[in-house]
Amino acid sequence: MSAARNAALATIRYGTNADRGFVLDLGRRTTDVSVSSRRRAPEAAVRASYERLLEYVYDAPHVALIAEDGLAPLGFLLLMTEMPDEVTALPQAFVAYMAVEPHARRHRVAALLLEAAEREAKRRGLPHLTLMVTEENAAARELYAQAGFATERRLLSKPL
Repeated sequence: MSAARNAALATIRYGTNADRGFVLDLGRRTTDVSVSSRRRAPEAAVRASYERLLEYVYDAPHVALIAEDGLAPLGFLLLMTEMPDEVTALPQAFVAYMAVEPHARRHRVAALLLEAAEREAKRRGLPHLTLMVTEENAAARELYAQAGFATERRLLSKPL
């Protein structure tokens, strides 16, 4: 079955503890898209940072969303549900991490995960859905723009 066929049949469900191995594995395999060329880091350090992020998310109120095709998981989204905006302290839902299996990319899996996250945020009465993306990740930025996201702030860095 092709990736396009798999994605066309993708469904989104709530994750359980049984999905944590998948989330850990896929996240480890996809952390490279989160690293800017301005701030290269050893792969081991990036993976360790991802594992710390998972611990943080799992210890906080969150929802895990899993995309699957009936045979295997295709991707996930971790949505933090009680992480107020750091500047205004207003409530929001925050996408802590999202990843899609490489063979399922560009087949609406990420879009379906984002749509499910938006529904969950609305269901909880949260007025904003926010996330961060690496500036160089053009494919993700295009997906987010198509989903209605707009730049609110920018993280600037200067190598020293």
